[in-house]
Amino acid sequence: MVGYPEALTDPSYCGQILCFTYPLIGNYGVPDYEADGNGILQHFESNRIQVSGLIASRISNEEEVSHFKSRKTLDVWLRDEGVAGIERIDTRELTIHLREQGVMLGAIAASPSEGRHCLANATSYSMQNFFDKVTCRKVRSFGVNKRGRIALIDCGVKLNIIRSLVRRGFEVTVFPYDAPHDSVMATKPDGVVLSNGPGDPKTCLPAIDLCSRLMDDSLPVLGICLGTQIVALSQGGDTFKLKYGHRGQNKPCLDLLSGRSLVTSQNHGYSVDPDSIEGTGLRVWFLNADDKTVEGLIHENKPCLSVQFHPEASPGPVDASYVFDVFSEKVVRGERN
Repeated sequence: MVGYPEALTDPSYCGQILCFTYPLIGNYGVPDYEADGNGILQHFESNRIQVSGLIASRISNEEEVSHFKSRKTLDVWLRDEGVAGIERIDTRELTIHLREQGVMLGAIAASPSEGRHCLANATSYSMQNFFDKVTCRKVRSFGVNKRGRIALIDCGVKLNIIRSLVRRGFEVTVFPYDAPHDSVMATKPDGVVLSNGPGDPKTCLPAIDLCSRLMDDSLPVLGICLGTQIVALSQGGDTFKLKYGHRGQNKPCLDLLSGRSLVTSQNHGYSVDPDSIEGTGLRVWFLNADDKTVEGLIHENKPCLSVQFHPEASPGPVDASYVFDVFSEKVVRGERN
């Protein structure tokens, strides 16, 4: 119902067609690309639409859009950025189909024959390198160093992760996912964050190697979404593709340390194999209350923690934001073991 500017600009959706099940999308329009005082865009998760296509039951027209920050309709925004969209689709029927069959390749086409041609020539999603498409190519810093320096490894970072760290008094330096270890350490970071991102985590080899070396340095590490999978792979764990994936703003997770149950926002198609982390020093921190898959990891003797959900997102409550506070405490205390 809400959140389409953020969802459409989320780099984790790169290469995907996004289907909205709420009957009407776009009723509050689209704001301008405006930055805040720290140079971070205010209303989006990146500086462009990241999805390959949009499916909706109905899109609000110009007469229906109403919001004081609206500058264009959703339809105009898609056209301006060259992204295909289609409406008047029974999105709930499509969702039932996807829930029964699992995620699959798809195409938005003008005719059945064109669609079949697109699919016949499509490359498997898991074989594509989306990280090169979504990572930054210039190192940039945000915020003021009041409590420490954070190196953020950008595999397709959502901007609200940067906002959440800056808000807690950190200077955040953003590096490409394939940045050399020496370049990251040259900035003398007090902690490292591995971001979310699209695609199969096993193809993100530079970030996996970088994470392994950073954990050998015993720096405080926080992995978010894809970052959790990278942490696990860097320590010898394994990941697998979920049949359906976890997409939504109301996913329940159980904190095994505190016993708390959280409402979380999630967007991931892969998960960590819990059996594969035995003997790695990692143990499960969070579990999905629905299907019991891994939703977070913590290291037994290193200052490393990770979550599969998005602690920076606010799906109504802000249940999960304390994950940043746990990480912040490790950074400020200078934990190295």
